[in-house]
Parts: sequence; C-alpha cells; structure tokens
Amino acid sequence: MGDWGRAEYLARQGIRDRRVLAAIANLNRADFVPAHERDVAYRDVPLPIGYGQTISQPYVVALMSEALQLRGGERVLEIGTGSGYQTAVLALLAREVFTVEIVPELARPARRLLHRLGFTNVYFREGDGARGWPEGAPYDAIIATAAPPEIPRELLRQLKHGGRMVIPVGAVDQAQELLRIRRGQPGLLPQVERLLPVRFVPMTGQVAPVN
Repeated sequence: MGDWGRAEYLARQGIRDRRVLAAIANLNRADFVPAHERDVAYRDVPLPIGYGQTISQPYVVALMSEALQLRGGERVLEIGTGSGYQTAVLALLAREVFTVEIVPELARPARRLLHRLGFTNVYFREGDGARGWPEGAPYDAIIATAAPPEIPRELLRQLKHGGRMVIPVGAVDQAQELLRIRRGQPGLLPQVERLLPVRFVPMTGQVAPVN
C-alpha cells in the first residue's frame, strides 16, 4: 500500500479531516523507519525505531492529528519526536511545531531528516519532554507520543486557555487511554474526553501530575 493508498484506507477507517489525510498521503513513512523495516513500512502497525521506542501505526497518527483540530495557524508542542513522522504530519498541518525528544540518538537523525525533507517550521530540543518547552508557551495544541501515568501538570500549564492536548495516559503495564484535554478558561477545570484504548511506550523524565 502506498501513501496515497494509506490515506484512502484511513478515510475508510473513519478519519474525516481532509488536511490530515493529505498530510499522510504526502509523506513516505518508509523515510522514517530503520532500513530493515522499510519493506513493512506501509502496514498499519507500530514499528520499532530503536532505543525502546516505536513509530505509531498510521491510524493512530492520523487520529491524534485529527483530534487536535488544527486549521493551519497554530503553534503546536510535540512531546516525543521519535523518528520524526508525527512531527512531519504536524508540520504540514500547523504554522509552527516545537518538538522535544529525550533520546539524543533519535533526536539528532530526526532533525537531519526533517531538514533534508525541507521542513523549516519545526524547532527541536533534546531534553525531558515532561517539562515541555516553557519558553515557547503558551501553545494552541500539545501532543504526546509517550504515556505518562497521569496528566502532566507542566504540560497543561503550557497549553493556551481553550487549547487542546492529545495524550495517552496510563502506566505501561496497565490499561492506557488516549485523552483529549481542553484547557478551560481561568478558574474552570479542564475537560477530558476519552478517545480510545491505546498502548504507548512510557513517558520518561520528571512527570508531575495534575492535582
């Protein structure tokens, strides 16, 4: 299945955002996986990328991207650059993407690849994603590709009032849920929407939960 074929497949699976489908179609997932995985890059499955990390299956990438409800003018914070695939999708959907990766051996090749592919609206940081990127806050949207045991307080603090965060939450050895969290106006509690059960690698670093 080529990438245009994958977009058609994702549409049949319920992805409706045409911009998300176009972004998926215009990227070659094989560019973002290790050489020995490229012959299976077109399958709708997660794949290992080394250092205990994975590239998410295309359906989950599309669903999370759609759930952010991006229209093109947003500033997005991504926690977990990984191989850069989700980052590239976001870069096609938003004005600016700030991405943080804690594993240098993944962060550096992802940066080189995205530069080679011509992305100029992505900013990179190596470090603890649980701390976010405070200097760039507030963000219109935040996405995490690793699961903390609870919603991280620091990430919620960096989200604009009215902004959306899509994040898997739950311990790695327990049930995890993909959540969409809308930060309320000052004085109001965030709204939490459960999207589907998932299994992600754990978020490492100093995760402080929302009280």
